[in-house]
Amino acid sequence: MPGKFIKSMSLLILLLIMSSTGYSQEIDILLKGGHVIDPANHIDAVMDVAISDGRIAKVAPDISVTGAGRVLDVKGMYVVPGLIDIHTHVFVGPNQGFANGFSCVSPDDITFKSGITTVVDAGTSGWRNFQLFKSQVIDRSQTRILAFLNIAAFGMTGFPSEENITEMDPRMTSLMISQYPKEIVGVKIGHYTGTDWTPFDRAIEAAALANVPLIVECHLPMYPLEEILCKLRPGDIYTHSFTTAVDRECILDDQLNLKPCVIQAKNKGIRFDVGHGGGMFHFNVAIPAFKQGLLPDSFGSDLHRSSMNAAMKNMLETMSKFLNIGMELQDVIYRATWNAAQSIGRDDLGNLNVGAEADIAVLSMRTGKFGFTDTRGNRLDGDRRLEAELTIRAGRIVFDNNGIAAKNWLENQALYKFKK
Repeated sequence: MPGKFIKSMSLLILLLIMSSTGYSQEIDILLKGGHVIDPANHIDAVMDVAISDGRIAKVAPDISVTGAGRVLDVKGMYVVPGLIDIHTHVFVGPNQGFANGFSCVSPDDITFKSGITTVVDAGTSGWRNFQLFKSQVIDRSQTRILAFLNIAAFGMTGFPSEENITEMDPRMTSLMISQYPKEIVGVKIGHYTGTDWTPFDRAIEAAALANVPLIVECHLPMYPLEEILCKLRPGDIYTHSFTTAVDRECILDDQLNLKPCVIQAKNKGIRFDVGHGGGMFHFNVAIPAFKQGLLPDSFGSDLHRSSMNAAMKNMLETMSKFLNIGMELQDVIYRATWNAAQSIGRDDLGNLNVGAEADIAVLSMRTGKFGFTDTRGNRLDGDRRLEAELTIRAGRIVFDNNGIAAKNWLENQALYKFKK
């Protein structure tokens, strides 16, 4: 017994000595000297960001390096909350098409390279197959994956199952949302070609039962835009906002003016998402709309296998397009972080609050001559492009574009010894 007491006291004294002499590591990662833009906290200044135990420990000027495990020099770069892409398709699997299909993208393959730490799957699954999506993709990914649940029971399976009204069940949809409130953030309707309003009304009902927003794709060619916007509630989301596709009604009239119903919807609190995709973003809509004051509330990329290799590329590219159209950088960051988080009712995301999970994007601003294309092959010339330098997810570095966190190889030339 005395021996155990002496051993315990010795350990306590050792720990006290280590603490007093600076051996304790209070900060795991210290981002030093970057320009922090955190719209949620009204920060737009050169500051340091300290990370400890996977969470934001401190945001302040000139944080001491004492006790910091790793100090990363990010001078000349922008330090922002991890970006949020609210329109993606990531229910990847072996089938043809989207739901559990090959047309989707494994999120970790692209997100971190773009500074994205959170994606929202836009209705690729429904109440009948969400659990498969969760076990197969959500639970296995490093990227935080949330979801809009499709009112179609099996999600985006194509015709005819996606238009099976009898399976569009508001009660079952809301029940699934109640079972997974951390993952499911809303309801989605899209890809319906009939004139019957029953699918739309059931989607609204499901969203109301679950107290979540409805996101509406404009793949509803038989529904007049004015009636869609009138049915939506404040906080609901209209995506694919800036398109002139022939089978979808445009937000502009023939004189390129915003339609009155669009202005009324914006004033009512309807949110407009980009939803770029492979064919749903056109400069001849986006630029006139921007000049008339209709700015996107979020930069949903509509990520899928085709769009990622076309004009969309990634969400940072979409953000860069609006930067060159004329949007201020601070406003771009706001709509890619805090405002996007507000759209999905997740106040815990899109900010650098002390104690929040440390999801961070470190971005650089490249200057020069760049060309940006829309989904009809039209080019916008620009002089600025955002690029991800470092992405941190839950306090762990998951992407490092130029070796900011790496040691110079000359400082680490020891060879690994082969173990027999």
